[in-house]
Amino acid sequence: MRTSDFAYHLPPELIAQTPIEPRDSSRLMVVNRTDGSIAHRQFYEIGEYLQAGDVLVFNDSRVMPARLKGRKVPSGGKVELLLLRQTGPALWEALVKPGKRVNTGTRIEIARESPAGDREIVKVTAEVVGEGQEGIKVISLPDEERLLNLGEVPLPPYIHTPLANSERYQTIYARDIGSVAAPTAGLHFTPGLMANLTRKGVQCLFVTLHVGLDTFRPVREDNPREHHIYQEYGVLSQEVATALSKAKAEGRRIIAAGTTTVRIVEGAAQHGEPPQPHPFDGWVSLYILPGYRFKMVNALITNFHLPRSTLLMLATAFAGKSAISRAYEEAIARRYRFYSFGDAMLIL
Repeated sequence: MRTSDFAYHLPPELIAQTPIEPRDSSRLMVVNRTDGSIAHRQFYEIGEYLQAGDVLVFNDSRVMPARLKGRKVPSGGKVELLLLRQTGPALWEALVKPGKRVNTGTRIEIARESPAGDREIVKVTAEVVGEGQEGIKVISLPDEERLLNLGEVPLPPYIHTPLANSERYQTIYARDIGSVAAPTAGLHFTPGLMANLTRKGVQCLFVTLHVGLDTFRPVREDNPREHHIYQEYGVLSQEVATALSKAKAEGRRIIAAGTTTVRIVEGAAQHGEPPQPHPFDGWVSLYILPGYRFKMVNALITNFHLPRSTLLMLATAFAGKSAISRAYEEAIARRYRFYSFGDAMLIL
């Protein structure tokens, strides 16, 4: 297995720059692993493939205003921070631009006008206190309560069109703040669609996994097994663990909305025999590659992912290389929209 096995050519115009409205009007490719068939539907028709007793699991993490713009003190040089995750009281890992000009000891003043419209200037001074791997800096950021007023919700680097309403890059059920990117499979759901699924007898459960760097960072190693996945913080409650265990014991399908959901649900079931999820609150580092045996998840809702990404590798592990390659070729031929604001796939 080589990282190049997960490369493909995507015409740039197929990268969705804006979200489609309404959310559930995006296209839906349905891939059946049993008979190899592919169907083309709209996302609001997904209920036709679900049945009473199915368990649909969502990631309720909310994207934080992780992009901060500031100036070095005292030189005044412009600096942009992308907060990745909190590692301790007032300590964050972050990507910094321009990273080569920002060394340990650099102080950065971050200021922004208050969103309340009263023209109050909110300021905080951050300091680079350490350096990690792959250009990641360790930032001391006091006054963390001001973070919501200082930062902007970051869009992925392949989206170049400004978003008029940042809430459109949040799922409708987003609750626990902490992600640097949206769990994009969930962006297709509307309140009406979720209500219809509930009425049909589909059980909706919520876990939390704060999406991190690997969502938009390609695997650079030739051998994907040598890639070190970026840890993400997750929570799976006792109530959810019990519900998932009951569904599994009763032979009901567990359907994950997104690759991040897969990682925490599967991660929480790693140490049981027979496999069953346990309550979890901590760092998730499960790296799913082809050859992985799925213990909990029976079906997957996902978007079309970047080449050479851990997300594409996970989808390939779930559906198989042949099925994913054929699905992506057909998606390109039929002009599906790709990546965060793009169309969706249901793998059964």
